[in-house]
Amino acid sequence: MFIQTEPTPNPDTLKFLPGQAISPDTPRDFATAEAAQSSLLARDLFAIEGVAGVFAGEDFVSVTKHEDADWIHIRPAILGVIMDAVQSGRPLFDGAAGTGHAAYEGEAEGIVKEILDVIDTRVRPAVARDGGDIVFHAYDEGSGVVQLHMRGACAGCPSSTYTLKQGIENLLKHYVPEVTAVEAVV
Repeated sequence: MFIQTEPTPNPDTLKFLPGQAISPDTPRDFATAEAAQSSLLARDLFAIEGVAGVFAGEDFVSVTKHEDADWIHIRPAILGVIMDAVQSGRPLFDGAAGTGHAAYEGEAEGIVKEILDVIDTRVRPAVARDGGDIVFHAYDEGSGVVQLHMRGACAGCPSSTYTLKQGIENLLKHYVPEVTAVEAVV
C-alpha cells in the first residue's frame, strides 16, 4: 500500500492520502488523546510520541505534530499506523459524528441554510485540499456574525486568520448579505 504525503500551509501538519476512503460521511477532528478514544486510527496515532492532533477527512488524514517534534522521526510511525488501520478491515471510528450546532427557526433558519450551503460547496472543498476543515458553529441573527470552527491543518495555521477574514468572510458576505463578519471559535 502506498500512502502519499503532502505538506499543508501549517508547517506542523502533514496530510496523508492512503488512496481510499477514511471518513467519507463526516470529517472528524481529534484535538486530544482523550477525544481519540472513539477511533482506532486516532488512538493509535496519538500513541506516537510527538503527535498533537488528528483530523480525518473524506480520503485523507491530517496529523499535527508538537512544535518540538521532528517529521523525520515521527513520519514513518504515522505511515505505519495509517497503513495498519486501513488494511485491518476494522471500522476506523465508533458511532456517528454530530453536527455540533443548534437548530434555527424562522428567517434565521433560511440564512443558516444558505451559510451552510456556501461552506459545504465552496469553502470546505478548498480547505480540504490543504488538509483541514472549517465547520459552522453558530450564527447570531442580531449582529450577523458567523462563528466557524477550524479543524485539522487549519487549526493553528499561520495563515488561518487571513483565510478566515479575507477569504471566507468575503465569500459569505457576497453570497449571504445578512452576514456581517466571521469569527473563529475554539
